[in-house]
Amino acid sequence: MLHKQKCKQDYVASGCPWTVKVPRALALLVCLFFSVATVSKVHAFELFGYHLWGEKSEDTEDTLAGVPDPTPYRVDFHVVGEDDKRPSKIEKELQSVSLLVQDIDDLPSGASGTLARATQDFQRLIGKLYEDGYYGALVQIAVEGMPLNQVIVHPEKITERPIPITVEITQGPQFTFGAADVTYEGPATNNGLDLPTAEKLGLIEGEPALSAKVLDAESNAVDFLKDNGYPFARVSNRQLLANHASQTLKVKLDIVSGAYALFGPVSVTGTEEMDPDFVRTYANLPRGEQWDAKVISRAQKRLRDLEVFSSIRFEPAGEIDPNGELPITIIVAERPKKVFGFGANYSSNEGIGVDGYWRHRNLFGKAERLSLTGSVGQLNAVDNEQIEYAARLSFEKPGVIGPLTAFTTSVAAVQENPDNFRSTSLSYDAYLSREFTKNLEARIGAEVYFANERDVFGRNDYFLLGIPADMTYDSREDTLNPTNGVWARLFFEPAYDALGNTENLYSRGSIASYYPIAGDDRVVLAGRVSAGAIIAPSVPAVPAARRFFLGGGGTIRGYAYKNVGPRIDDEVTGGRSFFLLNGEVRTRITENIGLVGFIDAGAAYLTQFPNFDLPLSVGVGGGVRYFTPVGPLRLDVGVPLQPKRNDPPLALYIGLSQAF
Repeated sequence: MLHKQKCKQDYVASGCPWTVKVPRALALLVCLFFSVATVSKVHAFELFGYHLWGEKSEDTEDTLAGVPDPTPYRVDFHVVGEDDKRPSKIEKELQSVSLLVQDIDDLPSGASGTLARATQDFQRLIGKLYEDGYYGALVQIAVEGMPLNQVIVHPEKITERPIPITVEITQGPQFTFGAADVTYEGPATNNGLDLPTAEKLGLIEGEPALSAKVLDAESNAVDFLKDNGYPFARVSNRQLLANHASQTLKVKLDIVSGAYALFGPVSVTGTEEMDPDFVRTYANLPRGEQWDAKVISRAQKRLRDLEVFSSIRFEPAGEIDPNGELPITIIVAERPKKVFGFGANYSSNEGIGVDGYWRHRNLFGKAERLSLTGSVGQLNAVDNEQIEYAARLSFEKPGVIGPLTAFTTSVAAVQENPDNFRSTSLSYDAYLSREFTKNLEARIGAEVYFANERDVFGRNDYFLLGIPADMTYDSREDTLNPTNGVWARLFFEPAYDALGNTENLYSRGSIASYYPIAGDDRVVLAGRVSAGAIIAPSVPAVPAARRFFLGGGGTIRGYAYKNVGPRIDDEVTGGRSFFLLNGEVRTRITENIGLVGFIDAGAAYLTQFPNFDLPLSVGVGGGVRYFTPVGPLRLDVGVPLQPKRNDPPLALYIGLSQAF
């Protein structure tokens, strides 16, 4: 019998990283540590309501208040053949599923509660061993020296406190797959489909007989049929035969396709403010075409991305209608229309800052979105001109020309004041975007941009009229913690400066790839290549806010923010071109902890295209990742190998999500 385990849902949330130079940051952290230490012991840390590490602060008396006869016990957990002083990986994995080990501080109710927990452990441990292919494993649990199956009948014989429990596991040999057979029944066998064989489904003779592979084979066989017109496909029979003499597992799966179906009429329930006709149209289910579960998944994601619904469910009817079509109902629940939020931040580079947003998610009943965002930085600046701010009012209309298009427009006011320049700008833009496939989308628009700037070239005004366009390809399975796939973006904008009477062409591109080399995410290689070019008469003809500067958390870690690039009188001017490389080795050493080593290298140039007349500035370092339900918390330390003026000896970066 196979042991199934429920998969944990992954939750993600967006967040903004922040950066601090080390000397002041370390002082701040040290002071904070000692100030906290003098008040009370730190027991735990929670983020967004999730308990991340340490012991929760509630008292033991409070925890046990509702438990009648709380009974302590102790556990001697042993895997035969393993070193008790240095638990192996398999022993740690077995202990991780053991309730007796993991919940030892959560005292059960009396001897009966302890026995119930031990019984659950027996089932969980056997399931874990089967999951790893150990079908001849032996799990022995004894309570006060008595076998579990005997003491359950006579719990009154348990007298010691804490109750002594021993768990002894004989792992045995790992079984491999023997003969595997997958057979199909139903109409799908007669329509010319190339039905996946056992080998294509991963049941390969001689490979470790992990139970997860059997479950995956079942799921993949059923999914194949559901993706090819058979919505009622199912596993009708599973036969597993473990041969202990040959240490092999024989597998036989019977798959029933069910009837062939086309997409039928779509109905919508649960809407309150949303227009149900819009929901139906935006789902874009092609009535009369062959049933395909992948189309359903894309429709769910499309509706979820509207951010209007708290839940979305697609329910096919129980039977196919006389036309061969399968009706489907979209059941939704709406979220509150208005939402707002705010936050604060601090870094030694940027000082104190605050930010906030207000958003209406369903302005006219078709998921029209009106957003107001704003931020203010360097509030501790002595001179008001040093204060940084950004404000943007934006409007988005999804489904403007069919369900795969959207219209967005925004007006913004921004003041930037890094070490190299000060820029105050006003802009207006409008875009039309389209989703071509689930991985590919593009947009094109128009922009009006005015900027008043002061930098090493003096004070200049710019008034740009541009036609920006970009295309994005994204096959990553997780945007905050990608472990495989590719992300790429290409941007172009021809623009005319009405004040300078110059024509410019802005362009940049970036591609990132992720490749797991050990397990799904135990060791991942991540790399990114980026480059940009601005065709313009000169560097001063380009607004400083649009030139290329490198340095900081998003480009070359270890260097000061925007402090890498060509210089005049030791002031960074920004360039008309750049080249950037980022590489990381990401390891996951436990379920919650990961380590990263990285190297970043790049340069910006005065020329219109990278000519590599300047050496690449290189930053190296490492970091820690703490994996939470909302994404990995990131802490990186970067060291500049060719530091220049304003660059720190090393820099610290903290954020939510991987660096790229």
